[in-house]
Amino acid sequence: MKKSRYSEAQIVAVLKEAENGVPVSELCRTHGMSSAAFYQWRSKYGGMDASLISEMKQLQAENARLKRMYADIAMQNELVKEALAKK
Repeated sequence: MKKSRYSEAQIVAVLKEAENGVPVSELCRTHGMSSAAFYQWRSKYGGMDASLISEMKQLQAENARLKRMYADIAMQNELVKEALAKK
């Protein structure tokens, strides 16, 4: 996946500017981004601050790790079932 040009702190700062009344078209022009990117950020990060975003990233990383663990265990379970079925 492509890495964003903007850090989470920068994204939050842009969203705060929009909340303070700066028009979206002006924000997009000054920060060099598309309006679609702004609206995606707003849907994903709207109402968050930097600490909540870092916590969300940690939870996503932990969730990915747990999903990998579950997949490994499920595969091992399936292999054991197949081995027992053959006997």
